[in-house]
Amino acid sequence: MKNHLGSYECKLCLTLHNNEGSYLAHTQGKKHQTNLARRAAKEAKEAPAQPAPEKVKVEVKKFVKIGRPGYKVTKQRDPEMGQQSLLFQIDYPEIAETIMPRHRFMSAYEQRIEPPDRRWQYLLMAAEPYETIAFKVPSREIDKAEGKFWTHWNRETKQFFLQFHFKMEKPPAPQSIPPGPPTVKRPPPPPLMNGLPPRPPLPDSMPPPPPPPGGMTLPPMPPSGPVPPPAPPQLPPAPGVHPPAPLPPMMRPPLPTEGPGTIPPPPPSN
Repeated sequence: MKNHLGSYECKLCLTLHNNEGSYLAHTQGKKHQTNLARRAAKEAKEAPAQPAPEKVKVEVKKFVKIGRPGYKVTKQRDPEMGQQSLLFQIDYPEIAETIMPRHRFMSAYEQRIEPPDRRWQYLLMAAEPYETIAFKVPSREIDKAEGKFWTHWNRETKQFFLQFHFKMEKPPAPQSIPPGPPTVKRPPPPPLMNGLPPRPPLPDSMPPPPPPPGGMTLPPMPPSGPVPPPAPPQLPPAPGVHPPAPLPPMMRPPLPTEGPGTIPPPPPSN
């Protein structure tokens, strides 16, 4: 250490050093190291013997296993939300009074009974003196919200209940429906002619009418336009009754094509 004169002093070896370099070289020397070992041995000899800390002993519970407990598993589904859940009921009629059943989830890679499969996980139930049982459930995320995961131990009936819900999976996005083909607008119907609808066109697939036999020609088609009403049928004269004679020219009414001056004069009197 540095004294009031500005020099460095080693109280273990009782030496003085003018600078810091000389002091550091002394501390690495053989004399200083020997004195350090001698002082450590002296302190260890004079120090009182301290008892070693006692190791904590864990008592291993020894019990005779009496077999597997009875159980009941119920699958449930929320009618409103559609959330799935599992309810476990384990019967421990021979369990001790001071023991409470325990449970935990275990991944498929922790067990050594079956080949590991990441699609499954295991729910373990343990209570002495019964054997530990495991349930294989889907490896889905557990919903641990309030009211979604609960346990109950009934000491009177010696039954253990556990229920948990699986988290809701996100529904798949709705697929977009491709637009249909464009609709073809039909032309408006033609106007009615004289209050009657036009005749529908003949289909192109109809064959033409066959030609008349014997080289006969078909009568000409009537011109387009309103069809005149058919003439009333004429009854034949009764037997013994002569048909009426034509009117004389002076008594016949003028035709529309004849003017007033075209009426023929009366015949000369004899």
